[in-house]
Order: sequence, then structure tokens, then C-alpha cells
Amino acid sequence: MTTPDAARPSLWRRFTDRGWMPGGRLAVPLIVSVVIVANMIGVGTVVLLLIGVEDGSGNTGRATVLWATAGYLVLAFPLGAVAGLRRQAATNHWLTAARPPTSEEASRALRLPLDTASIAGSVWFIGAVLMGVVSAFAFPDPRVGWRIGVAVFLGGVATAGVTYLLVAWAARAVTARALAEHPPKGVLALGVRIRLLLTWGLTSGVPMVGVVLLFVDPSNPGGPGEAPVVFLVVVALLVGALATLLIARAVGQPLRELRDAVQRVGAGNYDVDVLVDDAGEIGLLQEGVNAMAAGLAERERMRDLFGRHVGTTVAQRALATGVSLGGEERTVAALFVDIAGSTSLVRRTGPEQMVGLLNRFFEIVVDTIETEGGLVNKFEGDAALCVFGAPTDHPDPFGAALRAARRICAAVSEAGEVDVGVGVACGPVWAGQVGAASRLEYTVIGDPVNEAARLTDLAKDHPGRAVASETTVMSAGADERDHWMPDAEVELRGRDEPTRTMILRSSGPHSGQEPSPR
Repeated sequence: MTTPDAARPSLWRRFTDRGWMPGGRLAVPLIVSVVIVANMIGVGTVVLLLIGVEDGSGNTGRATVLWATAGYLVLAFPLGAVAGLRRQAATNHWLTAARPPTSEEASRALRLPLDTASIAGSVWFIGAVLMGVVSAFAFPDPRVGWRIGVAVFLGGVATAGVTYLLVAWAARAVTARALAEHPPKGVLALGVRIRLLLTWGLTSGVPMVGVVLLFVDPSNPGGPGEAPVVFLVVVALLVGALATLLIARAVGQPLRELRDAVQRVGAGNYDVDVLVDDAGEIGLLQEGVNAMAAGLAERERMRDLFGRHVGTTVAQRALATGVSLGGEERTVAALFVDIAGSTSLVRRTGPEQMVGLLNRFFEIVVDTIETEGGLVNKFEGDAALCVFGAPTDHPDPFGAALRAARRICAAVSEAGEVDVGVGVACGPVWAGQVGAASRLEYTVIGDPVNEAARLTDLAKDHPGRAVASETTVMSAGADERDHWMPDAEVELRGRDEPTRTMILRSSGPHSGQEPSPR
């Protein structure tokens, strides 16, 4: 897992792309400042609404109510700020220490918006009760106290809701750092549905209730004046615009990032790391996309390694059909290539240089065989067995094997590092997976494989360094047969019947070269 110090530059860069989102030791104090400003705006709105309150007797108690409000704010705001800091003291502690949070600390950090909004709501609820009681005694008509208490309460609901949305936005850096250490597990506190309902309440519910209360207020039978209604509507529009902007940003920005990430994965780029900065359904989706990309990257890596070990065609076949013990009979062309004089060569070069030489040699073999549509079935020290026609069909396995033999001889001769022998044979073989259930190997077993290996030994003594069975050459197309000419009839070790052989014509790449000692 990435350490916080190493991850901080990339995290900070990604946060600044989204706007102001503090994520270090100043995060909690700055968020508290945002909360205080939001609540001050709410207080100012309610105060402006209360300035116009009167009960019709001409004897208003506005001064008493406003002084009581000011006194309450002097006490409530500092106490609320202290309560918020103490509630999130653990979050401030690990942010200040620049260390990863524990599971409990991460859970507390994820509750930062809800804790802050609940404290703000509690302050406003107490204020509503207090202002209602003071107004009931300050005004000749006690019903004015009910009106003011309800107005303050509705203002508190709106302010607490806006506080939650503002803190959820401003604390996304803190949320991301907490979720980076402890990803979401599926337990959601406030998901998208709750946040959308909250936005509806702020933009529609609270303003409509306020308008209704203005008209059914028993202390004002003549109905509200024009100014309070207009003022309430303007406030509703402004609060609604802010709430909608915050919720749209909270949902829209992550979805755009997720869309881009999925498009990159669909294009084959699995190097995707979506920032997880939401503790709800969106955070689960962000974590799911990251897990999907990581799984696909691991699967691609395993397929690449699998293909390098067994060959691309075998890997694709295994991924498509699964792996199991068993196989099938196929008619193939087998090509066996072996370095001549490898025993003395390793003594002259040393093991380390010999490995580099073998890698360069096998690179020629692999490129040539795969270009011709064959499979390098296995490496055997300084030799390689190659197959054409298994595990998938080949339109011309015999001609492709003979062309590959000529190209390998030419390329090795041009490189001038080693001398080789190449044998080519054809016929029916058993092709499939052998081994145990826990360890399998794809291989071909049959007489053509043994015959190709024996012909390789003969090829080391021929100038062209390539020998093929007559059956293989005659099975190829006319263009390829022109490159080969008949040679001797030989009895190969382990075979009861003689084998008629063909070699490269004298214009072959090794014409006139003496065989190297084994």
C-alpha cells in the first residue's frame, strides 16, 4: 500500500484539480471555519426575517429578541466549534501527525460531514427553543414566540443541510485519505438517495413549509406582507442553487472520472486508479472499478507470462477451453533445431556468455517459427522442438516448416555466432496436455518428433545444415520443393524402416561449410 508521504503529491494534485479541498493538518480547522461562515449566513437570514416581526399592537419586542439572539450566538458559536473539534479530535490528530489512520480513526473521519451538521443542527434547535420562549414573553401576543421559534427552527434545518453538503465537499481530501487506508466495505451511512432527499428538502420542502406557515400564522390573521414572502423566495432560490450545485458536483465529478476510467479499461489500458473519495455507493463503485482494473491487469499479466512459457496459441486455446489432461491426434510437421558443438562452445565462452548467446539464437528461432504460424513447443538446453499444425490448424504446415528451416539456417549463418542442424519431419502425432492435475505441459508425442530429432544429427554433417524427410518435402507446395533435392536413404536410430531424406540445394546458406565438432 502506498504510504501517505509518497501518495501526498499525487493526491494533492488530484484534489486541486477539483477545487479547494484541504487534506493536511489544516483540514479540520478550515472546515470548521467553513461551517461557521455557513451558520453566520443562516443567522443573518433569520435576523433579517425577524426584523419585520410585529404583533400589530405597535409595541414590538424585537430589541429584546435580537439582544437575546446576540447573547446566545456569543456562547453557542464558540461552544459549537469546540464541540466539533473535540468530536473530530482523532481526525485532526492523524492528519497533523501525517500518518495513516487506524480503522476507528478512518470511520470517525468519514462521519465528519454528519457530525458537523448534527452539531450545527443542535445549536439551531436550542436557539429556536430559546428564541421562541424569549419572544413569547417579549411580545404582547405570545403566539409571536411560536412564529419566531418555527422560523428559527426552519432556518436551522436549512443551515444544517447546507452545512452537511459543504463539509462533504470540503472534506473530500480527508475522506479520500481515510478510504485509501480502509476502503468502503458496503456499510453506507448517507448514500446518494439520502443526499438527494436532503437536497429536495432544502430546495423545496423547507421553503414551502415556510410560505405555508406565513399564511396560516394565527398571530397574523391579515396574512404576511409582500416583503417576507419575496425575501423567503429569494433565500430559497439561493439556498437551492447552492445545494443543487454541491450535490451535482458530488455526484457528477466522480461519475465523469469513472466513465473515463471504464473507457480506458475498455481500450486495454488497465493502469487505472480512480480516486476513492466517497463513503457511499459512489465510493463502492470507485473501489469496484479499481478492483476490476487491477484484476484485469493481473489477468493480462498472467496471460502474457502464460503465453511466453507455452506459446501464444496454446495460451489462447487454454483460456478459451480450459485446461485438462488429454489431447487429440493431429497431422503435423515437426522441426527440431540444435546447436552443433555446444559442449566445446560452453567451455570456450563460459556459462554467462553462453546464456546470452543462447538467448540471441532462440530469438531467431522464435521469431521465425511464429512468423510462419508455428509453435515453439519446448526448449531443450541448446535445442528447440517446433510444431506446425497443433494446437490449431495450419493451412500449409509442411511448407511452413520447410521455409522456417531455411530461414533459420540463413539467419544463424548471417549472425555467425553458432552452427546448427535442423531436421524436419511430418506425420500423425498425439497433441495435448500431460502431467498432473496441478502441473500441466502441452506437448506432442509421436514418430515425427523422434524422426525430426534424428534428422537434426544428420543435418550437422551436411553443408546446408538442414535435412527433411522426403514425405515432408513432397507434401509441400511446388515452390517450396524447388529449394530441396534428394539425398541418401538412411536408417535412423529407433526406427525400423529406412527414411529417404532431402537436403537444401547447393545454393543453400551453408554451402561448402565444414561441420562443427560435437
